[in-house]
Formats: sequence, C-alpha cells, structure tokens
Amino acid sequence: MDLDLNLTVIYETLLAGARSVGAEITSPWFYFQLGLILIGAGISYGVGAVVRSRIDLGHMTMGWPAPLRLFGRVLVSSASTAVFAIVMIAARTGMIAWTWPSRSYLLAVAAKLALAWLVIRLATSMIRNGFLVRLVSLSAWLVAALSILGQLEATLEALDSVSIMISGLRLTPLLMIKLTVLLGVALWLTNVASRFLEGRIAQSRDLTPSIQVLLIKLVRVGLMVVAVAVVLSSVGINLSALAIFSGAIGVGIGLGLQKIVANFISGVILLADKSVKPGDLVTIGDSSGRISAMNTRYISVAAGDGREFLIPNEDLVTQKVVNWTYTDKNTLVKVNFGTSYEADPRLVCQLAVGIAAKSPRATKGKTPTCLLTEFAEAGMKFTLTFWISEPDGMDAVRSDVMLALWDAFKREGIRVPTPIREIRVRDGALAVEATIDSPNGGPVPSAGLA
Repeated sequence: MDLDLNLTVIYETLLAGARSVGAEITSPWFYFQLGLILIGAGISYGVGAVVRSRIDLGHMTMGWPAPLRLFGRVLVSSASTAVFAIVMIAARTGMIAWTWPSRSYLLAVAAKLALAWLVIRLATSMIRNGFLVRLVSLSAWLVAALSILGQLEATLEALDSVSIMISGLRLTPLLMIKLTVLLGVALWLTNVASRFLEGRIAQSRDLTPSIQVLLIKLVRVGLMVVAVAVVLSSVGINLSALAIFSGAIGVGIGLGLQKIVANFISGVILLADKSVKPGDLVTIGDSSGRISAMNTRYISVAAGDGREFLIPNEDLVTQKVVNWTYTDKNTLVKVNFGTSYEADPRLVCQLAVGIAAKSPRATKGKTPTCLLTEFAEAGMKFTLTFWISEPDGMDAVRSDVMLALWDAFKREGIRVPTPIREIRVRDGALAVEATIDSPNGGPVPSAGLA
C-alpha cells in the first residue's frame, strides 16, 4: 500500500481562499451587502409564512395527479427561497445602476445560491424518500455553490491530489465520491427497472408463484451485478484489479458466511423444485402458518394471530416440512370423543356422521365416517373423520363439530364418561380406591392398598 499526499495543492487552495476572504471583509461594501441580505431574508421569511398560511394545498390540488400535488407542495414550501432570490436580484440590479458592479458581487452570489436551491428542490420533488431528498439536495447544492464561487475546479484538484495505491489501483477522495454518487444513481435506476419487470412477471398467469419469485430474484441480482460493473468501469476501475479481494471473500465465506450462502442456495432450490410456494399452509417444527413471502435468506410464515415466523431456507431443505396444500388443499379433520357403555354405539356413529355432514365447511362429495376404536376402562372411544376444502380454520371447524356433538348427546341422553378417583385412609394405612362409571351406572371400585 503506497500513500501519496500532495499537500502543496491543498495548502495553496486554502491560502488563496483565506486571502480572498480577508480582502473582502475589510471593505465597507461587504457589510452593506450583508445588511441587504439580512433584510431580504427577513422579507422572504415573512412572505413565505403568509403564502403558506393563505394557500390551502389540499383544496387547491384536489384531483391533481400525485406528482403534481407533490410538486405544488414543494413549490409552496419553497416560497421563501423564491422571494429571497427575487429580492436579491432586485437589490443587485439597483446596486449596479447606482455604483460599481464589483460592489454588489455578494448579492449576485446570494441570488444564484437561492435560485440553485430552488431549482434543486423542485427537481427532487418527485423523490418520495425524505432522507434521499435531503441527501441529493444538499449534495447538488454544494456542487452548485462551489461552481458559483469559482472553487469547483480547485476543490476537485485538491480531492484528487490525495491518493492511496492498492495493488495498482489509485484510490482518491474524488474517486470515492464519484463512485458513491454513480453507484447510488445506478442502484436507484436498477430498483426502478426491477420493479417494472417484477410487475410484468407477477402479471403473467403462465408462471407458477414459485417460478415468479425465482425470476424476480434472478432479475434483481442480475441488474445489480450489471449496475455495479458498469459503475466501476465508468470511474476507471479495472475489474481485474479487484481480483485481490476474491481471496478475502472466499475466506470470509469459509469462516462466517457459510450459513448465508447455504440459505441463499437453499432458497434457489426451494424456488426451483416448488416444494413450497407463497400461499402454502405449512408446519415446520412447532411453527405453523401460511407462507406470505419467500426471500433470499428466509421465508416468512404468517401464523394468523399477528405473529410471523422468519424461518431460514436451509431449515426447509434439511428438516421435515408438512405442506398442507402441496398437491391437494382438501384436509382430513379428525375428532376423537368417548361415551359411556350405556349408549348405543350405532346411534352414536349415526349422530356423529350427521353432524359432520351438516358442517358448512365439510366437503359434500366425501361422506364422513365414524369408527368405534376402543372399549376403554372409562367407556367407548370413537373417531369421527370428515374432509374440508381448505385447511384454514381447521381447529374452529373441529370445535364447532364437538359442540354440536355435545348438544346432540344432551338431547339423546348419551353420557360422556367422567372418571372419579377416591382416596381413603383406614387404620393408619393408606388405601387407594378408584371408582369409575360402570355400564349399569354404578361405581366400580378398583384394587387398593390396605
């Protein structure tokens, strides 16, 4: 690494600027112009406040397109700047008619700076990001100010005079500024182009959702790579000079970025094999919900209760995933319940099948089934199964069917077994007796400890 500092250019530039400022502030006309500038600033501030209070932008711009409404809002908010520029131009004209033009140079500079700021604010009115608007406006106005003051060339030379050599690549502050500005513009244009192409891809009905997401991501990454390559070439950076960084990137991937790369590759695999896609209802470990978005590093699973799980793509490739809507959205609902031995099992199955068939969510083409699965100690156990067309709200459907079963059992006098446990202590010894409902309605004692 070689550091080349050309301090002579910087020193001479600063010295010349200091001499110029020192010569000007000793002149009485400097303070006269400064007074006029302060008076113009006060007038413009008052006029701008009156304009903003008298003009109702909401009523005036009603029905205008969004860009025109934004332009009008910026124009009204910049009324003070416009008035200040007009006042400075009028004062400059009067000073030229009254005395030497050199004695009103400060007024000309103030008027040009105000006009430059006004033009820049109107030009950036189409940008919606507030931070970006301020950054672009201040940067452009700084360049305009240096040009108006005649210091732009000297500033550029000073920024280019300090350099750092890295493997034949000469890095200067001017080069970094150019690279930052051009890269920001290129990425903004890339974002605009990618949004346009994404809209066209999303409107295509011939592509599945997973293929659409894959194409969108490939287009976005491809445009970014092209934009970066074009910007580097435009500022004079040879891409072959960056070969030294490839080893560092490889070491970084080996040490700490392997998970990021694995998630990226896993995301491409998921989009290509279409095992999961946006809109699928999935269960991954303890997380269940519908896939709302598939990103480069993770997928977003909306649980339906306000929570959203961000699951790395690698987990979907290496772990067991339950996709409720992979090939068929029809879902089997199981309801387990029990009755006492006094009930007629055939009547119980008939009631359960009828209740499931009447459910609004039940699939009409598939008949529900009810099976007697076990003669248990506390009673008979049944399993009711029926199909619904969508897995969403499966728990609510199961709850509605169980409530309907409860009402039907109450009407028919069918009892649900409720085991009762009794503990008795006799003669200082602990005797445990458990009683449960018997088929004839009486308690059945179990063996105890005397």
